[in-house]
Amino acid sequence: MELAFAEAEEAARAGEVPVGAVLVEAATGRILAAARNRTEMDHDPTAHAEILAIRAAAKARGEPRLADCDLYVTLEPCALCAAAVSFARIRRLYFAAYDPKMGAVEHGPRFFSQPTCHHTPEVYSGIEEGRAARLLREFFGERRE
Repeated sequence: MELAFAEAEEAARAGEVPVGAVLVEAATGRILAAARNRTEMDHDPTAHAEILAIRAAAKARGEPRLADCDLYVTLEPCALCAAAVSFARIRRLYFAAYDPKMGAVEHGPRFFSQPTCHHTPEVYSGIEEGRAARLLREFFGERRE
C-alpha cells in the first residue's frame, strides 16, 4: 500500500486527483504494475489508477486475467474500476479511503454484490483510511481556495 500512496502523492503533484494503485502477484509478492490517475495528462476519462495498473500488468503477463493477483488502491474504486477488477478476475482488492459519492464497492451500486457480476474479489477496506482521506481533502481544499 505504501507504493500506492507514493503514486497518489505523485498524481497530486501533477495536478491529478491523488489516487494510486499497485498490482501484486500474490504468491511471490512481485509488483507487476504501479500507476496513478492520469485522466488530465492523458486526456482520457478512463485513465484511472486501477485501470492503468490492470492494463500494464495484463500486458506484462500476456494475459487478460490476473486471478493470482491482488490490487492495492488508495480510494474505493468507482463502477468503471470495479468492473475492470471483476473482468480481470483479481483475487483480492485492498483499498484505503471510502468514496461515498463515486465509490462502487461499499457505496453506490455495490458492484460486486450485483447478480450480473461475474467475479467478486475478496475486499479489504479502510486500510490507512485517514491518510488517504487527508491526501484527498488537502488536494481538493487547495483547488477551492
